[in-house]
Amino acid sequence: MNAAHPNSDFSVRFWGVRGSTPCAGPEVQKYGGNTSCLEITCGGKRLIFDAGTGIRYLGNEMVKEGALETDIFLTHTHLDHVCGLPFFKPFYSAANEFRLYSGHSTFGCCTKDALKNMMVAPLLPMDVDVFSADLQFVDFPCGDNIELEGGIVIKTAPLNHPNGATGYRIEYGGRSICYITDTEHVVGKPDQNILSLIQGADVFIYDATYTDEEFAVLPPFGHSTWQEGVRLADAAGVQCYVAFHHDPDHDDDFMDQVATDLEQMRPGSLVAREGMVLTP
Repeated sequence: MNAAHPNSDFSVRFWGVRGSTPCAGPEVQKYGGNTSCLEITCGGKRLIFDAGTGIRYLGNEMVKEGALETDIFLTHTHLDHVCGLPFFKPFYSAANEFRLYSGHSTFGCCTKDALKNMMVAPLLPMDVDVFSADLQFVDFPCGDNIELEGGIVIKTAPLNHPNGATGYRIEYGGRSICYITDTEHVVGKPDQNILSLIQGADVFIYDATYTDEEFAVLPPFGHSTWQEGVRLADAAGVQCYVAFHHDPDHDDDFMDQVATDLEQMRPGSLVAREGMVLTP
């Protein structure tokens, strides 16, 4: 798996790679401290996956482009995956249009209601009415396929996470990128929903919050391990496995060791870092 050329027609860029809460400091500079956000480019179309604090930096770049029409896909609406939305500058321009897709259950309420419930006093000084962009909320049944213009097909599957979460497989030009985060595995029982979704994928991005050793003794809170990601990648015959959603307590030294161990266990695999760009 190579770094993407700036003109690559299918690529993924990592704007946020942490889970649970953002973190800052010299000890996390190498891998980054922002929470989940990916930018996937399919030809001339941009797709955004999750809206953690990393989306703020993506938005700062996007406002330089003029009028925007963009699709945002959420795995779920836990705070670390949506807390960047109030600070996403493109939402404050009436020239822009966004569709926010979500396929999980949020206590029986829709995605728009979940966002409204987050943006309330005294937590924030503004509500969703502050956004001037055209925001369209698309709640779909998890497991559905979504077809977009330009030959983009997005397949989905349910994940094992409190309150629900959605895994995504993005297919374009005969290649595929899978984004599977916030899921808890059962030891010795590979998740068949995930295996079906990632079968033969070119890039497989997976929730690697813990190590197997940590998973055995810590409350998992709906998360998995980088080793389980290796087992899934091997079973599904994926090309490149990327460990993602790093625990905020795992500093650069810890992640360097994970990268070393991962390379030994499955050569060619990667540990996600902010700013990293890959092309299948």
